[in-house]
Amino acid sequence: MQAVTKSLTLEQGLRLRQAPSAERQEVQLPLLRHHLALAQQAPYYRELFAAAGFSPGELATLADLQALPLTARADIDRQPAAFLPASDVPPVDLALTSGTTGRPVTIPYTAHDLERLAYNEMMAFYSAGVRPGHRALLFVTLDRCFIAGLAYYSGLVRLGATAIRGGPGKPQQHWELIDNLRPMVLVGVPSFLLKLARWGKKNGISPARCGVTSLVTIGEPVRRPDMTLTPLGELLQEAWRARLHASYGATEMATAFGECSAGCGGHVHPELMVVEIIGEHGQPVAPGSPGEVVVTPLGVEGFPLVRFRTGDVARLHYEPCACGWQTPRLGPIEGRLAQRLKYKGTTLYPETIFQLLEEVPGVRDFYLEVRASFDLSDEIRVVVGGAEINLEKIRDMLQARLRVIPEVVVRPPAEVRSVIEGGGSRKVKRFFDLR
Repeated sequence: MQAVTKSLTLEQGLRLRQAPSAERQEVQLPLLRHHLALAQQAPYYRELFAAAGFSPGELATLADLQALPLTARADIDRQPAAFLPASDVPPVDLALTSGTTGRPVTIPYTAHDLERLAYNEMMAFYSAGVRPGHRALLFVTLDRCFIAGLAYYSGLVRLGATAIRGGPGKPQQHWELIDNLRPMVLVGVPSFLLKLARWGKKNGISPARCGVTSLVTIGEPVRRPDMTLTPLGELLQEAWRARLHASYGATEMATAFGECSAGCGGHVHPELMVVEIIGEHGQPVAPGSPGEVVVTPLGVEGFPLVRFRTGDVARLHYEPCACGWQTPRLGPIEGRLAQRLKYKGTTLYPETIFQLLEEVPGVRDFYLEVRASFDLSDEIRVVVGGAEINLEKIRDMLQARLRVIPEVVVRPPAEVRSVIEGGGSRKVKRFFDLR
């Protein structure tokens, strides 16, 4: 397996994605057996498989994987070293998880793992319309042990496109890069790309006329579960007059999902991952129903995981895609299980409130504070920053859309911005769980 993703060509990857389900499963099954055998070299899975009386060679179908216990982030936090396989293959890169939901974990990548990552992103960029010779400007950092920036860069290079490492910086510096190097593709966090477009307009630059045709986004949802654009996505598309391609991934899964030109979910890479959607009690959900995303990344050497619970809620779509690929697609992330709220008999996720606030005129930034209540419900405070904000309108929208009216307070925009950007995380934090 070690050389499989390194030797796979773009043409072979395309053929696999256009193949019927039965043919794709024939490819996946031996890859899954190999991956489980590799994972068994790690103390954690060696003990887990022994306790379950399981041997990787006995795996007869992909469905047999469901007999194995799930792996949670808490399991990794308790004993991260137990997930390292006994191998003489040294890591060549060390990445850190974002730390959004806990202390960052070190994830080692071998040379093969990086090749695998490059292949993943090559296929994702190709599905988004990027071709050899196209220029892509990366607004994601390659430093601070951040794997996504390295993955994007490597995938573009493997595809034969030109990667421009913009990274962090001031809007003026970014616009100078756009003006001088004329990229067709921008890669970055949606709110940052919108901020960049607004800075350009304010300074006499038309984002819609700068030659950018595609935006590949990371870190914030730009689509609703029905695949329509969120308010942030609509603003972004209107500002740049460019196609949006959302992406989703995590350092632990060593794989990412990217949207094609149809914009109806991130395609699953069958030679790189087995994806499950499970319900509250670990059972498979019906196709198209929401549930927790569980992943088994295939062929990972440095930190192999089996049935890893991402904690993210989404849907898996199986109907054929307009782009011609036959692979299932993962829909937009609808929320995180750890952030699920219970408020006056209603269950909701912070992301639902965030998308609503994006529609309110005058609201620049926002965050949520949640505290425990004596009645087993949650106390929710919505903090917004902006000018000339109509609190009644916000309350009316919350009541109409969510059938709840949490506490809403207004703070100076600079104060709200300092709260969501503080804490040292590389991601903006809009949810503060004080329960």
